[in-house]
Amino acid sequence: MGIDDAGRGPLIGPMILAGVLLDKNSEIALKKLNIKDSKQLMHPTRIRLSKIIKESVLSYHIVKTSPEAIDRAVNSKLNLNTLEAIKSAEIINRLNNKKQIKVIIDCPSVNTKKWKSTLLDYIESPDNLIISCEHKADENHLSVGAASILAKVEREDEVTKLKKEYGNIGSGYPSDPETKRFLKTHGKKLASSGIFRKSWETWKKQFPEAHQGTLDGF
Repeated sequence: MGIDDAGRGPLIGPMILAGVLLDKNSEIALKKLNIKDSKQLMHPTRIRLSKIIKESVLSYHIVKTSPEAIDRAVNSKLNLNTLEAIKSAEIINRLNNKKQIKVIIDCPSVNTKKWKSTLLDYIESPDNLIISCEHKADENHLSVGAASILAKVEREDEVTKLKKEYGNIGSGYPSDPETKRFLKTHGKKLASSGIFRKSWETWKKQFPEAHQGTLDGF
């Protein structure tokens, strides 16, 4: 089983986690497709491969976490790493077929040992699992590379939906000039739309008065 995320850092839109479960046959089939980290592939290639991956693996599961859910977690002192551990465990619990499975996760934390310990707190039946939390797992393991493609395509689909509804939001990442422009021009008007992560420093710096108002409410 491989698990990876997409959209962890953006100001706009959801965070996506995807997991895939392979057996020997599906692994052989995917090896022929030159599956790799989604960041190394063009968007049309990711779309084509995502369809094949879904048809080839034993099972897959995609979890979407909204900006509002992220804000609730961060504002309740549940940091993003812990939230991602909870969502990763949700995927594992869903895909766990009770056979012996090696689970490989592209770890979001610098401290892989601590993050794995947090992850285990949320896994329902860990006894049949061999869990490895690694950095650059999407580059080094086919299953995680496949998961990264599913997550990236799902994230891009979500961004496309937002663009159709709200206009050019850019990539949604704080460093994107188009996203900065959109935030400055439309952020206040769309503050209650649910598309922004208001716990992000980028939002707080742009609208300090809104943040202060929230603090005064406690």
